[in-house]
Amino acid sequence: MPYVLILYYSRYGATRKMAEFIARGVERVSGIEARLRTVAPIFSQAPSEPSPASDVVFASLEDLKNCAALALGSPTRFGNMAAPLKYFWDQTSELWMNGGLIDKPAGVFTSTASLHGGQEMTLFSMMIPLFHHGMMIVGSPYSHAELLKTTTGGTPYGPSHLAGSQGENPISLEEKNLCIALGERLAKLAQRLA
Repeated sequence: MPYVLILYYSRYGATRKMAEFIARGVERVSGIEARLRTVAPIFSQAPSEPSPASDVVFASLEDLKNCAALALGSPTRFGNMAAPLKYFWDQTSELWMNGGLIDKPAGVFTSTASLHGGQEMTLFSMMIPLFHHGMMIVGSPYSHAELLKTTTGGTPYGPSHLAGSQGENPISLEEKNLCIALGERLAKLAQRLA
Protein backbone atom coordinates (compact mmCIF):
# COMPACT_ATOMS: atom_id res chain seq x y z
CA MET A 1 0.00 0.00 0.00
CA PRO A 2 1.32 3.52 -0.74
CA TYR A 3 2.35 5.56 2.29
CA VAL A 4 3.11 9.05 3.46
CA LEU A 5 6.45 9.01 5.23
CA ILE A 6 6.35 11.19 8.33
CA LEU A 7 10.03 11.68 9.03
CA TYR A 8 10.95 13.64 12.14
CA TYR A 9 13.48 14.28 14.86
CA SER A 10 12.18 14.99 18.35
CA ARG A 11 14.31 15.59 21.41
CA TYR A 12 11.62 16.05 24.07
CA GLY A 13 8.50 14.75 22.32
CA ALA A 14 6.68 17.80 20.92
CA THR A 15 7.73 17.23 17.31
CA ARG A 16 6.87 13.55 17.67
CA LYS A 17 3.39 14.46 18.90
CA MET A 18 2.94 16.69 15.86
CA ALA A 19 4.03 13.77 13.65
CA GLU A 20 1.36 11.59 15.28
CA PHE A 21 -1.32 14.18 14.50
CA ILE A 22 -0.12 14.34 10.88
CA ALA A 23 -0.41 10.54 10.75
CA ARG A 24 -3.97 10.86 11.99
CA GLY A 25 -4.70 13.13 9.03
CA VAL A 26 -3.16 10.67 6.58
CA GLU A 27 -5.31 7.89 8.04
CA ARG A 28 -8.47 9.84 7.20
CA VAL A 29 -7.80 9.00 3.54
CA SER A 30 -8.51 5.44 2.44
CA GLY A 31 -6.02 3.57 0.28
CA ILE A 32 -2.88 5.15 1.77
CA GLU A 33 -1.17 4.75 5.12
CA ALA A 34 1.07 6.76 7.42
CA ARG A 35 4.60 5.55 8.16
CA LEU A 36 6.20 7.28 11.18
CA ARG A 37 10.00 7.25 11.24
CA THR A 38 12.63 9.15 13.19
CA VAL A 39 16.37 9.68 12.92
CA ALA A 40 19.01 8.84 15.51
CA PRO A 41 20.57 11.55 17.66
CA ILE A 42 24.14 12.60 16.94
CA PHE A 43 26.58 12.74 19.82
CA SER A 44 29.93 14.50 19.69
CA GLN A 45 30.53 13.62 23.34
CA ALA A 46 28.69 11.60 25.96
CA PRO A 47 24.92 11.67 25.36
CA SER A 48 23.28 14.65 27.04
CA GLU A 49 19.77 14.14 25.76
CA PRO A 50 17.11 11.56 26.51
CA SER A 51 17.23 8.24 24.67
CA PRO A 52 14.56 7.76 22.02
CA ALA A 53 11.42 6.02 23.19
CA SER A 54 11.52 2.25 22.80
CA ASP A 55 8.68 2.27 20.26
CA VAL A 56 10.38 4.52 17.69
CA VAL A 57 11.51 3.18 14.34
CA PHE A 58 14.53 4.73 12.65
CA ALA A 59 14.20 5.78 9.03
CA SER A 60 16.06 4.12 6.21
CA LEU A 61 16.79 5.52 2.78
CA GLU A 62 14.40 2.86 1.45
CA ASP A 63 11.58 4.40 3.52
CA LEU A 64 12.27 7.71 1.82
CA LYS A 65 12.79 6.28 -1.66
CA ASN A 66 9.49 4.37 -1.68
CA CYS A 67 7.19 6.96 -0.11
CA ALA A 68 4.30 8.47 -2.04
CA ALA A 69 4.61 11.73 -0.07
CA LEU A 70 6.67 13.14 2.77
CA ALA A 71 6.05 15.17 5.93
CA LEU A 72 9.35 16.34 7.42
CA GLY A 73 9.57 17.67 10.97
CA SER A 74 12.22 19.06 13.28
CA PRO A 75 12.53 21.20 16.36
CA THR A 76 14.15 24.56 15.74
CA ARG A 77 17.89 24.81 16.23
CA PHE A 78 18.91 28.45 15.80
CA GLY A 79 16.44 28.89 12.93
CA ASN A 80 17.51 25.66 11.27
CA MET A 81 16.59 22.00 11.27
CA ALA A 82 18.23 19.85 13.93
CA ALA A 83 21.60 18.27 13.06
CA PRO A 84 20.35 14.65 13.15
CA LEU A 85 17.78 15.40 10.46
CA LYS A 86 20.32 17.31 8.36
CA TYR A 87 22.73 14.38 8.74
CA PHE A 88 20.06 12.03 7.36
CA TRP A 89 19.51 14.29 4.33
CA ASP A 90 23.25 14.53 3.71
CA GLN A 91 23.17 10.79 2.97
CA THR A 92 20.61 11.05 0.16
CA SER A 93 22.95 11.92 -2.73
CA GLU A 94 22.33 8.69 -4.62
CA LEU A 95 18.58 9.18 -4.36
CA TRP A 96 19.05 12.76 -5.59
CA MET A 97 21.20 11.65 -8.58
CA ASN A 98 18.60 9.04 -9.54
CA GLY A 99 15.69 11.49 -9.24
CA GLY A 100 13.86 9.19 -6.85
CA LEU A 101 11.82 11.92 -5.15
CA ILE A 102 10.99 14.11 -8.15
CA ASP A 103 7.34 15.25 -8.24
CA LYS A 104 6.40 13.73 -4.88
CA PRO A 105 4.47 16.09 -2.56
CA ALA A 106 6.17 17.13 0.68
CA GLY A 107 5.34 19.33 3.66
CA VAL A 108 7.29 20.47 6.71
CA PHE A 109 6.53 21.08 10.40
CA THR A 110 8.42 22.37 13.44
CA SER A 111 8.31 23.05 17.16
CA THR A 112 10.04 25.92 18.97
CA ALA A 113 10.62 27.03 22.55
CA SER A 114 9.57 30.63 21.86
CA LEU A 115 7.05 32.22 19.52
CA HIS A 116 9.74 34.03 17.56
CA GLY A 117 12.32 31.26 17.87
CA GLY A 118 12.77 30.72 14.16
CA GLN A 119 9.70 28.69 13.21
CA GLU A 120 9.47 29.95 9.65
CA MET A 121 13.24 29.88 9.07
CA THR A 122 13.35 26.27 10.26
CA LEU A 123 10.52 25.35 7.91
CA PHE A 124 12.39 27.01 5.04
CA SER A 125 15.63 25.21 5.98
CA MET A 126 13.83 21.88 5.69
CA MET A 127 12.42 22.85 2.30
CA ILE A 128 15.86 23.38 0.76
CA PRO A 129 16.82 19.69 0.35
CA LEU A 130 13.25 18.95 -0.78
CA PHE A 131 13.58 21.51 -3.59
CA HIS A 132 16.94 20.00 -4.58
CA HIS A 133 15.27 16.59 -4.79
CA GLY A 134 12.56 17.99 -7.07
CA MET A 135 9.72 17.51 -4.60
CA MET A 136 6.53 19.59 -4.70
CA ILE A 137 6.25 21.65 -1.52
CA VAL A 138 2.83 21.77 0.14
CA GLY A 139 1.92 24.33 2.80
CA SER A 140 -1.17 25.13 4.83
CA PRO A 141 -3.64 27.25 2.86
CA TYR A 142 -5.58 30.03 4.55
CA SER A 143 -8.78 28.07 3.95
CA HIS A 144 -7.82 26.62 7.35
CA ALA A 145 -9.34 29.20 9.69
CA GLU A 146 -6.84 28.20 12.38
CA LEU A 147 -4.16 30.24 10.60
CA LEU A 148 -6.14 33.42 11.21
CA LYS A 149 -6.92 32.83 14.87
CA THR A 150 -3.95 30.96 16.32
CA THR A 151 -2.04 32.64 19.13
CA THR A 152 0.47 29.80 19.36
CA GLY A 153 1.99 28.07 16.33
CA GLY A 154 0.80 27.72 12.77
CA THR A 155 2.11 29.15 9.51
CA PRO A 156 1.14 28.94 5.84
CA TYR A 157 4.54 27.28 5.26
CA GLY A 158 3.63 24.33 7.46
CA PRO A 159 2.36 23.52 10.95
CA SER A 160 4.34 24.79 13.91
CA HIS A 161 4.07 24.47 17.68
CA LEU A 162 5.00 26.82 20.51
CA ALA A 163 6.36 24.34 23.05
CA GLY A 164 7.61 26.80 25.70
CA SER A 165 11.10 27.08 27.16
CA GLN A 166 10.70 23.82 29.11
CA GLY A 167 8.38 22.09 26.63
CA GLU A 168 5.50 22.79 29.00
CA ASN A 169 2.89 23.84 26.42
CA PRO A 170 0.60 21.15 25.06
CA ILE A 171 -0.21 21.27 21.37
CA SER A 172 -3.08 23.73 20.96
CA LEU A 173 -6.29 22.85 19.15
CA GLU A 174 -5.27 25.09 16.23
CA GLU A 175 -1.82 23.47 16.00
CA LYS A 176 -3.36 19.99 16.16
CA ASN A 177 -5.90 20.77 13.44
CA LEU A 178 -3.21 22.19 11.14
CA CYS A 179 -1.13 19.02 11.60
CA ILE A 180 -4.09 16.78 10.81
CA ALA A 181 -4.95 18.92 7.77
CA LEU A 182 -1.38 18.65 6.42
CA GLY A 183 -1.46 14.86 6.70
CA GLU A 184 -4.78 14.64 4.93
CA ARG A 185 -3.68 17.04 2.19
CA LEU A 186 -0.44 15.13 1.53
CA ALA A 187 -2.31 11.83 1.34
CA LYS A 188 -4.89 13.18 -1.12
CA LEU A 189 -2.23 14.81 -3.31
CA ALA A 190 -0.16 11.63 -3.35
CA GLN A 191 -3.18 9.70 -4.59
CA ARG A 192 -3.97 12.26 -7.29
CA LEU A 193 -0.39 12.22 -8.53
CA ALA A 194 -0.03 8.43 -8.52
